[in-house]
Order: sequence, then C-alpha cells, then structure tokens
Amino acid sequence: MIFEKINTVPTSDELLDKAFRRASRAMAGKQVSGRESLLKANESMMLTAANILSDNLGNIVRRFPSFEHLSPFYYDVVDVIAGVDDLRQSLSRIGWASSKIHEISRQHVQKIRKSESPQQIRKQAFGRMASIMGSIEDDLLYLNDVRNKLRKLPDVRDEPTIVVAGYPNVGKSSFVSSITGARPEIASYPFTTKGVSIGHFIRDGVRYQVLDTPGLLDRPMADRNEAEMQAIAALKHLDAIVFFILDPSEYCGYEMKDQLRLMYEIKENFPLPMLVGANKKDLNNIKSEADVQMSTMTGEGVDNAVDMLIKMLNEKVIKEPLA
Repeated sequence: MIFEKINTVPTSDELLDKAFRRASRAMAGKQVSGRESLLKANESMMLTAANILSDNLGNIVRRFPSFEHLSPFYYDVVDVIAGVDDLRQSLSRIGWASSKIHEISRQHVQKIRKSESPQQIRKQAFGRMASIMGSIEDDLLYLNDVRNKLRKLPDVRDEPTIVVAGYPNVGKSSFVSSITGARPEIASYPFTTKGVSIGHFIRDGVRYQVLDTPGLLDRPMADRNEAEMQAIAALKHLDAIVFFILDPSEYCGYEMKDQLRLMYEIKENFPLPMLVGANKKDLNNIKSEADVQMSTMTGEGVDNAVDMLIKMLNEKVIKEPLA
C-alpha cells in the first residue's frame, strides 16, 4: 500500500526536544577545557541539533508519495481528504524549513570559529532553529492528520473491478462473500461511516476485484456530502463496472420505488456501465427491472450474474491504470 510508509509526523516541540537532547548528550562526559575544545564542543552541539531537525523534516517530505506518480484514482481521493494543493504547500514549507536549518548551521559554524563566545553563538543558532520550527507547527499537525487518514484507505489495485451498489440489507455483502469464497477485507475510507469490503476472485487466470462501498452508494444522492460525491467521482478512474442489487421482496426495509430511484440516480451520476441484479429470488416471484435474477441465500443465479459482469468488464474500454 503506497501510504503505509508514511510515519507519524512529530510536532515541533517533539523534534526540538529530540534535537537538543541529542546535542547535549553528544557532549555529555567530555572534558571541555581551553578555547579550541570549547569551540569544537559548541560546534558539535549545534551541528548535531541542526542535522537531526533537517534530516527529520526531509524524511517527512520524502515519505509522502509524489503526486505526479499517484494514480488518477488515488489523486482524486487524496484531494477529497486533504486538498492536494494544501498538501503540496505544507510539504513545501517543511522542505524549506529543512533547508533553512541546514543553512543556519553552516552560517553559525563560521561564526563560532571566529567568536570569543561560542556558547552564545550556539544559543543564537538554537533560537533561530526553534523559531523556524514554530513557524511550521501548523503544517506538521496538518500533515500528521492527513497521514492518519491516508493510512486508512483501502488497497484498491490495478485490476478489473466490480463496484457493488444498492440499499442496505439487499444482499451486497452476501454477494461479495459468495463470489470471493472468503470473508472480504474490510478497510475504511475517512469519509464513510462504515468500512469498505474488498474481495477478489480468479476466473480463467484473471483476478477480479469486488468493492462494496457502504456509505457511498447505498443512499440517495441528496443525502451525500461533497466529499462523498467526489469519492464517487474518483471511482471513474478504475477499470470498473457497477453491479446494482435490488430486493424486490422489500424485506430489506426499503420500498422498490426508493430502490429504483437510487438506481437511476447512480446511473445518472456515476459514469460507469451498470448491471442490475434482483436478489432474494427464493423469497418472491416479483418481476423487476433487473438484468439478472438471483438468490445469494441459495446461490441460484449468482454464477450467471458473475458471468455477465465478467463479459461487461471484457467489453469495457480500459481506463487509465492505477500506479
């Protein structure tokens, strides 16, 4: 997963405490006598602190993925979560701070070597470093918040994908479990109230990905916030189709007119091919506007639905691949 390598982003105070403690420890127990040893001691303390701050800030920038190399899908999702422009600006300020602290250390090395009061010069350098770290405190807090959200994203891969939609309790999770042959992985989108189920199955040597996205595709468009709408739009970048499941028996708790309204809304707003399946065939003989009839309880019609979905994927023009 591309976001797993992003470590916790420390605060300014945490980094300063680490840098200054290491600087003090570098000289602990050493005998400092005479001007030359005093100069070297203060120079070493300052360089130790500066290197720790500069290196740690540089690592923060490097561990965030390059936006130029993010897939269109993940780029849109990151934009929903954090705002790509805001993220770029914060990372740019962290990079600036890393370079500036390195520059301060170079300047003050020269001053220490020429000074009669190297301790005072070193303290001045520490003060400037602390000031720079204070100026990026908000950026560090923001980046850690973003980091925590990005690490919760599901691992959506570059594979043919079936996005399962429909009201709650119509059989979406049962369908995903039945065709993947195992309990699907549950991952969280930061802008959904429930985990996203991700399952896989292999047919004729090809691996297919199945996504059940509760909180995104199981309620009317009018009930969604802007982030959810953008997340739905991001799915257009996948090589995907939608499998919309109806429950004509209405045992799910939702009337057919509401289920059909949601189906038409997704068709209108979700730019992917759609197959409509009517579930719970074992509970009713009601005809519906479905392309396929099935029962996830008995398994009847499920294989037929999968065959139709695979055929649709094979006929679909492949979108831009994930990175």
